[in-house]
Amino acid sequence: MLRSIVRLQCQLGSSRALLKYCSRDPASNFSIQSNAYSSAMTERRKFYKDVSIAQGEGGVYEVHLDRRKLKTPGGKLFTVPNEALAVAVATEWDAQEETLKYYSMHLTTLCNTAIDNPTHRDKQQMITASLKFVETDTVCYRIDDPPALVELQKNEWDPVLHWIENRYNVQIGSSYNILGPEIPAATIDTFRQHLNSYNFWSLTGLEFVITQLKSVVLSLALIDRHLTVEEAVLLSRLEEEYQIERWGSVEWCHDYDMYELRARTAAGALFVQLSSEMSSVKRKLMQDC
Repeated sequence: MLRSIVRLQCQLGSSRALLKYCSRDPASNFSIQSNAYSSAMTERRKFYKDVSIAQGEGGVYEVHLDRRKLKTPGGKLFTVPNEALAVAVATEWDAQEETLKYYSMHLTTLCNTAIDNPTHRDKQQMITASLKFVETDTVCYRIDDPPALVELQKNEWDPVLHWIENRYNVQIGSSYNILGPEIPAATIDTFRQHLNSYNFWSLTGLEFVITQLKSVVLSLALIDRHLTVEEAVLLSRLEEEYQIERWGSVEWCHDYDMYELRARTAAGALFVQLSSEMSSVKRKLMQDC
């Protein structure tokens, strides 16, 4: 799988240096961000030296900056459900240099969203919003011309589509019609039941991934570890990669978009895994103050 995409990438020449933290707001396509909440996505000079984590009341974990407890943009105490996620967030803060680039701290942003819940949504509202992408899923909409792209879509999208239909015992299909395939109600019900098994925090991360890839199919394949981040992102950009191979790429722009999408998607997938994690980290990555 993905051999033809890999060939496309090879024809583009060597990639530029990985822009692991780029200047685009990681939540720009995340529907649950409010204007007031997004205003925190700015830059400021670093005001701390040491980062540590500590277990608080009720078994939750806090992040401390020079012994001061981190708070969310909404003014709430920043607490996460387990030590693994606390270490990951603390690592983001520890990695900041002279200037704090909040927009590069994807895990922190997702935690803030889960804690503040700026648009006051519950699990069922989040699930409904995510399921809307099934009807417009990236891998379901096909182009009937040119033939080379038609073949590329068939070779690269069909395997993952067949995998998810078998994995969840559902029918999805694909269509060349602008209206897309007709999704059976039973398929939506099955996905709803599956998404309902996630906790609120994990749903926050999963919805974020779905909005990045514009695909429930690719997102679930990623979370289930059937696809890697690189594979899921490439499949979500299949037509764009084809056009790049045909017409060439804009200097640095396409690589920028690719790596930024990878960073956001990887952070969302990691957030889903960590927010579901119940075990503690025996050896902390951060040194306590």
